[in-house]
Amino acid sequence: MKAATTANCCAVLIEPIQGEAGVLVPPPGFFQALREWCTQNNMLLIDDEVQAGLGRTGKWFAFQHEGIRPDALILGKALGAGLLPVSAFCADDKVMSVFVPNSHGSTFGGNALAAAVALEGLKVLEEEGLVANCAEKGEYLFKRLREVQAEVQPLIRDVRGRGLWIGVDIEPSCTTARDLVERLALAGVLSKETHDTVIRFAPPLTISHELMDRAVEIFRQVVVQKHRELGL
Repeated sequence: MKAATTANCCAVLIEPIQGEAGVLVPPPGFFQALREWCTQNNMLLIDDEVQAGLGRTGKWFAFQHEGIRPDALILGKALGAGLLPVSAFCADDKVMSVFVPNSHGSTFGGNALAAAVALEGLKVLEEEGLVANCAEKGEYLFKRLREVQAEVQPLIRDVRGRGLWIGVDIEPSCTTARDLVERLALAGVLSKETHDTVIRFAPPLTISHELMDRAVEIFRQVVVQKHRELGL
C-alpha cells in the first residue's frame, strides 16, 4: 500500500474482506496499521462493504472485526433487502459537507421507493436479530466444513471467511473449484467459484441449522466422491 502511494493520493478505497478474490481475510493488525497510516498522511480510509456489510460477517460491518473506524462507508446489495437495487455512501460531516447540490449525480439516486425498502430491510435485520444469528450460525457452518476438510485431505487446503461468508480453497493439483461447483449444483446446492480454486458459500442470514446440515452433507458426499476418484 505504501509503495503504491504518491503525493497525489487522497484516499485508500479497500474491501475489509476480498470477496471476488476468494474470501480473503486480512492478517491480524493490517487494518489497524492502515488506519493509523491514513490518519498520519491525511488520507481518507474508504471501506467498501457492498458484499461484507449488513450482517454478512456476523457484525453489522466487517470493519468492526478489526477495531477501526473508516472515514467513509460504501453499502449496496443487501441494503436493498433482496427486492430493489440500491446503494449508499456514508460518512461524517467532514466528508459529506464537501458535496453541494449538483456536485454529485446518480441515475437512480434519490429513488424514494428503494430508500423505503432499504429502511425496512434495516429494521428487519435489527428486529429479528439477524446479525447475531449470522455470527452463531457462521461458527457452526465453519465447524462443519472444517470437519469435511479433515476427511478429504489434501483435496481442501483451507476454509476461511467470517460469519455466513465462507471460502473453501481447493488444492489445484487435485481439481478445480468449477468442477465441484457444477457437481454441487446437480446435487441441489448452489455455490460460486472464483479464481479457479475457491468455492464461495454465502447462504441467507435466515438459514436454519437443518438446511446447513443438509447442504454440508451434500458437499461432503461430492468431495468424498472426488477424493475417491483421485485415489487420494
